[in-house]
Amino acid sequence: MALVLFFFLGGTCVGSVLGMILSRDRTHGVLFLVLAFAALGGVFGLLDAPFVAAVQVLVYAGAILVLFLFVIMTLDPAEGRRPERGRWVIVPALMLSVVLLGEILLALKGAAGGASGPGPAPTAGLGALLLGPYLYAFEIASLLIVASLTGAVALAGRKDGR
Repeated sequence: MALVLFFFLGGTCVGSVLGMILSRDRTHGVLFLVLAFAALGGVFGLLDAPFVAAVQVLVYAGAILVLFLFVIMTLDPAEGRRPERGRWVIVPALMLSVVLLGEILLALKGAAGGASGPGPAPTAGLGALLLGPYLYAFEIASLLIVASLTGAVALAGRKDGR
């Protein structure tokens, strides 16, 4: 059952990333990315990394992408036209594709050979530190980030005076 769920979440993640790349609308791209991060959080949960799964869903899918969506919605949709891609992009893209394919093949070879890497990283200590003596510093840092992003959006403002 876990293997079926793993392939479902992995396929959902890959499909939503492809949807994000091929989407012409920026809002749809962000929504596809939210789905990709949520599926990736599920994959981390299946890999017995509950802290990383929770951070993936809460921080990335919950906070950062909502902020991206907020910024995209405040911008004028007519301004954001897709840039024209030159032919020079094809060669680096093909080179990176070959490198990525090689990494995937090496990972599959390692998985088929039964090679196991190091165990999961200890995250209980990090959680105890963030929710213990450094709780207020952690919360103040998050408030400063939200305040700076709000100030950046306010300073950007609209150019037409609205």
